Amino acid sequence: MDIQAIRKLLGSEADSLLNHTCKISKDRLHLPSGEHVKDIFGQSDRPKETQKNLQALYDHGRLGGTGYLSILPVDQGIEHSAGASFSKNPDYFDPENIVKLAIEGGCNAVASTYGVLGIVAKKYAGKIPFIVKINHNELLTYPNAFDQVMFGTIEEAKNMGALGVGATIYFGSPESRRQIVEVAQAFAKAHELGMFTVLWCYLRNKDFKKDGKDYHTSADLTGQANHLGVTLQADIIKQKLPECNGGYPAMSPEGKYGKSDPRMYGELCTDHPIDLARWQVANCYMGRISLINSGGASGKDDLAQAVKTAVINKRAGGAGLICGRKAFQKPMKEGIELLHAIQDVYLCKEVTVA
Repeated sequence: MDIQAIRKLLGSEADSLLNHTCKISKDRLHLPSGEHVKDIFGQSDRPKETQKNLQALYDHGRLGGTGYLSILPVDQGIEHSAGASFSKNPDYFDPENIVKLAIEGGCNAVASTYGVLGIVAKKYAGKIPFIVKINHNELLTYPNAFDQVMFGTIEEAKNMGALGVGATIYFGSPESRRQIVEVAQAFAKAHELGMFTVLWCYLRNKDFKKDGKDYHTSADLTGQANHLGVTLQADIIKQKLPECNGGYPAMSPEGKYGKSDPRMYGELCTDHPIDLARWQVANCYMGRISLINSGGASGKDDLAQAVKTAVINKRAGGAGLICGRKAFQKPMKEGIELLHAIQDVYLCKEVTVA
């Protein structure tokens, strides 16, 4: 896919998305490159084996050697229930098809559950980097309860041949402090065993919806979640693409919730989607820790939406997409085409960092 095809998919938003200049200059960022692991983690406390496995991740697939990442995540069978996730394409009840999609889709890695990756580990662990998701929301408690609980051990992930582990924290939830402790301990163990770590920095609090607006994807709140994630020594941050801003003042006009600064909403960030995403990157140590945004749910115009998300992430200084439902909830051929289209944005030199 070339720049003209990308412009066509972006439609009327093409000029705005492709020509925007961010408030926080790109010169302040540590941008994705083929030397990312050496330049950033070579001067860190990460063990040599962790750096080696990170390098293997960045070197794999169609984006190998670019500093960008395309990851297939399929933990939705737990997070959203298997029936709801796989009814659109029952082939993906079979774990082997999940791994095949990641391989044929040219991804850097496949991220899934202990069960999915473990059942095919001897056949595929050496063919594509495995990222084992270590905690989940089980979604069978009645009524629905939202909490992330551990499903296995770091040693178990290591023994199946995984190069990295992933976890979710529901920042802002009543359970978040317990989750922070659990994930911090798990990530420390993963680094000790030479594995890299990926953190899903999600927000979860019913009060983040106010006056008809959902601030779960607010740049200021998700940015702070990212900053907590890198503090936990996540090597990669996964975050939803921001869709608004002003979560802190909206939650508490009196300033009794959190802390913010007016410059967050004017001098340093506008409401342009690339500026909002740039704020997320800034909170990841100015890009020292790679930010990958999620691809979102499957729906209408998946290809155009995925390409738009990739353009926003790349131009903001992010390092890629972790796209699942848009890819696996359709025939494999179409899923592969969608993953390739996302990767083409990162391979397209005309799509530059804003």
